[in-house]
Amino acid sequence: MKRRELIALLGGAAMWPLAARAQQRAMPVIGWLSSFAAGGRGQSFHQGLLEAGLIEGQNVAIEFRWAENDYNRLPGLAADLVGRKVGVIVTNGGTPPALAAKLATSTIPIVFTAVSDPVGVGLVASLGRPGGNVTGFSNIASQLTSKRIEAILELVPQAGVVALLANPANPASEVEVKDAQHAAAAKAVRLLVLSAGTDAEIGAAFDSLLRQQAGALVVGPDAFFIAQRNQLVALASAHGVPAIYAHREFVDAGGLMSHSIDDAAVNRQAAAYAARILRGEKPADLPVQQPTVFELVINLKAAKALGLTVPQSILVRADEVID
Repeated sequence: MKRRELIALLGGAAMWPLAARAQQRAMPVIGWLSSFAAGGRGQSFHQGLLEAGLIEGQNVAIEFRWAENDYNRLPGLAADLVGRKVGVIVTNGGTPPALAAKLATSTIPIVFTAVSDPVGVGLVASLGRPGGNVTGFSNIASQLTSKRIEAILELVPQAGVVALLANPANPASEVEVKDAQHAAAAKAVRLLVLSAGTDAEIGAAFDSLLRQQAGALVVGPDAFFIAQRNQLVALASAHGVPAIYAHREFVDAGGLMSHSIDDAAVNRQAAAYAARILRGEKPADLPVQQPTVFELVINLKAAKALGLTVPQSILVRADEVID
């Protein structure tokens, strides 16, 4: 062997440990696709990763993509994550980001959260056997819509008309409306369906609600509504409309009442699923889970401002009562 070739061979051999260490340092990457504004609900996901033994920047990287409450941005954000070849995509903020991710890739594993009807919208074949590259966590929003109608009528039994506010841009709203119709019929009240996807449409929805003398309002689960919670709470208060919401953030903002899943718990569970997938498990083998923990929160100050007396039956069921 010539001296030059020997030096090249020895030099290459010396680089092998460096290359091996570089490969070991390469971290798996999680793509986070959210309907919300930057930072929304990310803390509980980080906590779930920590519980699963993953620390951002140490043994896992996260590529965050936020739609800023604009569903039209989701397809482009999903395509960007696919282009970056992340190891798994976790979607947050309901059905729209989950559908955007599924349309963007049939190979990268996807873990969704807060999807109302994952089978009905075509995300999975079944809850027990998802199939394909998608699994996650349902928020059984349709069932909770019925519970919200029952709860608000328990608080204002004199209401003959109940309004439901839904976002037509969210595919989950169709399921919500159907379930609300059944629930209203069972309670012998008229359901007024109001649609809103912009600030102006929220204002128009309240105008319609007042004209048709709705005695109560149910605000459906939607990322846009969460972003507009201050506007919604202010309008309900200004017009004296008892309202129940699908997220506790509304009560924290001064709203009357909420009945919801524990979103933080679901995000922690989604992190655990993402960790299992990164360690080799397949989405098709991980069943879609449904929530087991629910929160009923009531704001007594808001009730007093509306001239309402909260019945004991609600108080004893409430997980939190805000004075």
